[in-house]
Amino acid sequence: MKRLHVWLTKEEIQPERLNGAVAVVMDVLLATTTMVTMVERGAARVFPVASLDEARRLRQQLASSSPITGGEENGVKVAEFDCGPFPDEFPAERVAGKDVIFLTTNGTRAVRAAEAAGRLLLGCLRNVPAVAAYLNACEYDNVFLICAGSKGHFSYEDFLCASEIVGRLDLTGVKLNDAARLAREMAGQNVLEQLARGRVGEYFARHQLHHVLQFVGDVGASRTIVEVKDGRLQKMGKEEQP
Repeated sequence: MKRLHVWLTKEEIQPERLNGAVAVVMDVLLATTTMVTMVERGAARVFPVASLDEARRLRQQLASSSPITGGEENGVKVAEFDCGPFPDEFPAERVAGKDVIFLTTNGTRAVRAAEAAGRLLLGCLRNVPAVAAYLNACEYDNVFLICAGSKGHFSYEDFLCASEIVGRLDLTGVKLNDAARLAREMAGQNVLEQLARGRVGEYFARHQLHHVLQFVGDVGASRTIVEVKDGRLQKMGKEEQP
């Protein structure tokens, strides 16, 4: 790694700069956490989509496999979908061996916007150590940590995730943009405490969704690294992980 960039929202994504680089997209509450969990629990194929129309078209194309549909628009479960955006809506007994079509306001759209990357990974607090270990070992010159944000605005929990990754990287001789410098300074916080301080985390706490914050903020609970290839998610093989 020679250069580390942190982008604070998906609207900062410049596809041409991602060519030949490794990128990690983070939408901690909840998209990337939920998608990593689906893959970890044995989903056959997970398709992150950028619009409801795309989800509908894909559901028709995959009708023979009876795909599960899940996600949200503007924080509300899509009425015609099977599931919302929460990880506990996708237990192993539901998703193992199944195709899943997933749409969210920010996270899946960020994933699709970053598809030009040489390698595209999903990051969440649960797999921070695994992702950081991969980035330390990889041979890409440019690394981009992309916070999905919230409709063009900064998202506290996504930046918290970026800072936890940055804090585990060997940055000797690496050039950092200003957001990466700030992430380095913020690393090492009490994650669960910080998670509830952001706007969305505070909303979850206020609505008695503490169990969701506990799950999302369990740093290192997952060793699964998920990458995006040909519009679908797949688990990185153990032989490629450090």
